[in-house]
Amino acid sequence: MMSWMKSNRLPTLVLIALLLSACGTAVPSAPAASGDIAPTSPGGEPASSESAEKVELTVSAAASLTDALKEIETNYKLKNPSVALHFNFGSSGSLQQQIEQGAPADLFLSAATKNMQALVDKQLIAEDKHTPWLANELVVVVPSDGGAALSGMDELTKPEVKHVAVGIPESVPAGRYAKEALDNAKLWEPLLAKLVQGKDVRQVLQYVETGNADAGFVYKTDALTSQKVKIAFTVDPQTYSPAEYPIGIVKATKHSKEAGDFYEYLQTKEALDVFVKHGFSAAKRP
Repeated sequence: MMSWMKSNRLPTLVLIALLLSACGTAVPSAPAASGDIAPTSPGGEPASSESAEKVELTVSAAASLTDALKEIETNYKLKNPSVALHFNFGSSGSLQQQIEQGAPADLFLSAATKNMQALVDKQLIAEDKHTPWLANELVVVVPSDGGAALSGMDELTKPEVKHVAVGIPESVPAGRYAKEALDNAKLWEPLLAKLVQGKDVRQVLQYVETGNADAGFVYKTDALTSQKVKIAFTVDPQTYSPAEYPIGIVKATKHSKEAGDFYEYLQTKEALDVFVKHGFSAAKRP
């Protein structure tokens, strides 16, 4: 009798043990819906988002600033790795028109006060966000190899000088200054048949470099960038308007802080020393 009871108790004990084991097992939770719980780092803190993307500043700048600004870009990038500078080089008149037509730009670096003031008058650049910045000189260059020997404006009328390159006066400040100087010397009309007009001062320089012009009116800073030309003479600064370069922040910028930082940096001694090295001088402040 006892033997039968023991043999029947064993399955019952096994069943109880299995039930107790099941009750002690944790029920797995349902997976969280996507987006319900923020991902965490191994330390339990919310995972940091990816580093912010670089801010790209579009800087519309006079073509004569090309070489100096390329050096400035390298220096600025070392201190401001999150800011990328994109330069849009051209004649100041063309750049002014682009900004007037809504082309994206954060800063305007002009080779003439006239073009900057036009944008201020149209309220595209704030009255308190532009300032005089640099100054330049107008010179006449000839090819360095076999160029005509010129020492003054009157000699541009020589028969051997067949083509004289100038920037388009209506849109290129250096061309406007050249026209003023030639008008003052009463030479604009006599030289009209010889004139070859360039879309910006760098194209004028190229005309002389390639022999497509026997002489050309460019800034001193442009002449210093090329070994293919030499300065024949410096144009009398009393015969044309001061070649001043103002800078300004475009009102429509979407990066006002970064634009403001670069605007201020361009006026520091560190930046100005780079421009002086390239032949510019600091503009006189009012």
